[in-house]
Amino acid sequence: MLKVFTSESVTDGHPDKICDQIADSILDEALRQDTEAHMAVEATIKDNFVFIYGEANTNAIIDYKEVCLKTLEAIGYGRDFEVLIKVSQQSSEINSAVNQEELGAGDQGIMFGYACTETPELMPLPITLAHKLAYGLRKLRLEHDWIKPDGKTQVSVVYENDVPKYVNTVLISTQHDASISQETIRDVLINDLILPTIDSEFITEDTEFVINPSGSFTVGGPFGDSGTTGRKIIVDTYGGMGRIGGGCFSSKDPSKVDRSAAYYARYVAKSVVAAGLATRFELQLSYAIGLSKPTSIHIDTFNTGTKSDEEIYEIILKNFNFSVANIINELDLKRPIYRKTATFGHFGRIKLPWEKVKTLNY
Repeated sequence: MLKVFTSESVTDGHPDKICDQIADSILDEALRQDTEAHMAVEATIKDNFVFIYGEANTNAIIDYKEVCLKTLEAIGYGRDFEVLIKVSQQSSEINSAVNQEELGAGDQGIMFGYACTETPELMPLPITLAHKLAYGLRKLRLEHDWIKPDGKTQVSVVYENDVPKYVNTVLISTQHDASISQETIRDVLINDLILPTIDSEFITEDTEFVINPSGSFTVGGPFGDSGTTGRKIIVDTYGGMGRIGGGCFSSKDPSKVDRSAAYYARYVAKSVVAAGLATRFELQLSYAIGLSKPTSIHIDTFNTGTKSDEEIYEIILKNFNFSVANIINELDLKRPIYRKTATFGHFGRIKLPWEKVKTLNY
């Protein structure tokens, strides 16, 4: 049976991703000074106005405006922005629930981890290709100054019996200088980006390339749309192939299990698939605020397991410790590593600690 599955990605200049980068740059600055910082500081942007808001409980001295402007400048939008800041102390009730003798979860929630054998990264092929194209578009800006920071990619993959066969459609929209023609944009993006990025085995005579379908795209970023932290959670995770939890990642310190437990769930899922226990695997965790261990653990092998689900479940319990303190310690999460996660996906990038594979004993 043939079916088509599509995933999208966005560049670092997309307005939502601008806000994710601002939020995680603030988090990194807090952790750089104070590894015990508890942060949930987000951003919203429209035109040349940025609103930074949230809760912080930290000894760090943070120049929120300067962190914001440096981030915008690095993306390619300069520093000519008005910045309004509204950051208050974290709720004492939340703080006391987290900071107990045994570290408790910073909130309730559900988290998912997913892995499969479709790519060397053990990620679904559609989101992997979409991210590679988005990252490639960002790099292409260094060679062509008419390419501007805002952009989107989308890849549709045809599956036969759950195995990817070929790419059906590639869609790229890029902000550009008004002086450049759509013909030039199409030629450069197809020949310098799409064809070098997607393996030729997935390109067929039926593959369609759709470039800037709206036509001219000269007004982009926060001047073309508004942006807010945490609105790209499917882009950030598995492109819709794996399920997602109820919360975003960016802005949250590792005591917030929305982030840290989702990272650990990916670590578990990837280790299970790498061990050959399944070719497709998903793990769900749930936590309650103030409690150190999950309230539930659920697995799904999608009938691809080489052992029974019961056996795999027991192997997971034997090899992994899901307490909040252990997650943070095992993955060494109290470090300023989060700015790099805010673009091009949180998963499938080998240098991130939750992307390592644990050798399982069973």
